[in-house]
Amino acid sequence: MEKIFEKLNDSQTRAVKQSEGPVLILAGAGSGKTTTIVSRLAYLVESLGIPASNTLTLTFTNKAAKEMRERASAMMNNPAYPPLLCTFHKFGLLFLKFNIHLLNRQNNFVVIDTDDKKRIIKKINSEIPTPLIASEISRYKNSLLTPDDAYKQAEAFNYQQIAKVYEEYEAYLLENNLVDFDDLIALTYRLLVENPELAKKTSQKYNYIMVDEYQDTNELQLKLLQKLCSEHNNLCVVGDDDQSIYGWRGAHIRNIMEFDQDFAGTSIFKLEENYRSREPILKVANSLIEHNRSRLGKKLLPTRGGGEDVTILNSNDENEEARKIAAKISKLLDSGVSAADIAVLYRVNVLSRSIEEGLNRSGINYKLVGGLRFYDRAEIKDLISYIRVITNFHDDFSFKRIINKPKRGLGKASVDKIEMAAHANDTSIFEFIKKTSLADLEALVRKKNAKTLKVFVKDIANVAKTITDSTYNFIDILEDTFHLKDIYKGMPDEADRILNMDEFYGLFRDFVKKTPEASLDEFLNELTLQSEQDQVEGESIYMMSIHASKGLEFDHIFIIGLEEGFLPLVGDGSDLEEERRLGYVSFTRAKDTLTLSHAASRFYKGRRSDLQKSRFFNEAGLCEGSLIVEKNTAFKKGDLVRHKIFGTGRVNGVSKSGREFKLNINFAGTKRDILASFVERL
Repeated sequence: MEKIFEKLNDSQTRAVKQSEGPVLILAGAGSGKTTTIVSRLAYLVESLGIPASNTLTLTFTNKAAKEMRERASAMMNNPAYPPLLCTFHKFGLLFLKFNIHLLNRQNNFVVIDTDDKKRIIKKINSEIPTPLIASEISRYKNSLLTPDDAYKQAEAFNYQQIAKVYEEYEAYLLENNLVDFDDLIALTYRLLVENPELAKKTSQKYNYIMVDEYQDTNELQLKLLQKLCSEHNNLCVVGDDDQSIYGWRGAHIRNIMEFDQDFAGTSIFKLEENYRSREPILKVANSLIEHNRSRLGKKLLPTRGGGEDVTILNSNDENEEARKIAAKISKLLDSGVSAADIAVLYRVNVLSRSIEEGLNRSGINYKLVGGLRFYDRAEIKDLISYIRVITNFHDDFSFKRIINKPKRGLGKASVDKIEMAAHANDTSIFEFIKKTSLADLEALVRKKNAKTLKVFVKDIANVAKTITDSTYNFIDILEDTFHLKDIYKGMPDEADRILNMDEFYGLFRDFVKKTPEASLDEFLNELTLQSEQDQVEGESIYMMSIHASKGLEFDHIFIIGLEEGFLPLVGDGSDLEEERRLGYVSFTRAKDTLTLSHAASRFYKGRRSDLQKSRFFNEAGLCEGSLIVEKNTAFKKGDLVRHKIFGTGRVNGVSKSGREFKLNINFAGTKRDILASFVERL
């Protein structure tokens, strides 16, 4: 018990000891929230004797879950069953593996990633922008809307088309036994709603639930938590309303702001002592965030003492800015600072280009977090598709990706003919090729191609049989059978691609060594659940968006683009309070030094524009000037709102009206312009 409390301050100790009922821990940036949550888990298991298997701890990234697991296990005496500590999506994956049969679906489903999702959508409809359709489908699923519901909601013609794509997309997933990221939570919630006995049993199993980064939860995740707590009220959430920066992807700040209304009898604890940043950094962060009206209120208190004042870099343009930042980074590196302790952050991804060029000219290694992920590279996607087909012969989506890799002389027309014939026979492409006689196959494609296809499916079946003998050797058998490295022979980047493939093979062997009992399905699903932050490792400085930096910390932080229009983003539908929270998050990533940079002009969207210095310099107390006061709107296009007289409607547009925001709202076909202060968001 002493080990649990020896590193905790008074506020953390009180929060850890509040074991029963709903608990809200408001944890400021760098205030030791991870220490608090893992200590509370250890306290429940070691001091109160709660079986570890009756606890559930949820977070948002694999990186955070891994760190928390390691820290929690160090504080426990090897419980018989380890506590379940994972991301929301991993919990959904595990839950569906055991229960998806209740939806009359097989549990050997494959989780598709964002790239797969977009490819499926593009095949269904290439006229409407794919990212728009993908985003709307995600919104439908997180709002628990079926394709029928989407049809009923659709007013404009293109939204009727999107609803149709959604219907076909869902049918495709069902037919190929695929699930997407949103399904992992949406289907889990659906199962709990449709099976009250299962909901009761699940809630009784997880008597003590904890959630990290609660300010990032959306409406569906709140509903899921309410179901999981239906048999008890022991929900402890840790979060920071000042770091709620994911409104654009559905996160609801109201979840943390109104937690005590959702869960009656809430105990609230504030963690304000900051163990990360020097006093000058906290001073500007506190000053900035105090300008927000929608917050529960707390102040970061320094524990590390004074340090260097926050530096402001003034540049004429982005090229001068890049030279200055590269020079400052070179100086840090020459003084012995590790490259991995330095990061450059930006609000808008396109701003990274000039800094990248400046670092390249100075010979400084950098890693672009959120760039093309290792697992998104074509050669790796091909390997993953091979493994998918070997684990599930009926995965037409993956089969079509590899049918001509390496080249087998098959054109698109031939592949389409085979696919149509397979569908006409109500079977998968693999099964159709396997069962169709050579003569019948030759009627569809050239004789040579028919023989090649027969050999191909036979090889797949043979490789699949070897899995039972040795998973470790499987990857060698795969390469020896299909000669996948030959795909890239003669390409300019052949060496790089083969290096990437060898790295993947090494990762696979490492996975098998660490989890010898795991199946290939589990390996595939672990890959799909990788996140942006899993890229942060190695010796180079890091460049990333502010969103990607959340949860990370660096000794030295450079933030570029502090201009009106970039940070904060301004314009129709922008949420100034969320922009301010982004500024606060970026400032509080810094441990020792913080450098804020702005340029008088930038080349952007094909032309050079003169820019105004960000209001955040003034709000953070870093310069004098007239304060830009605007009444904030938390509303954006697509939000559901309620008006006292007109009832429920959907926001079509947001525009300025003096210091207020005016909303154009559709109330069941009647459109009205109403000031934001006269409605509430649902």
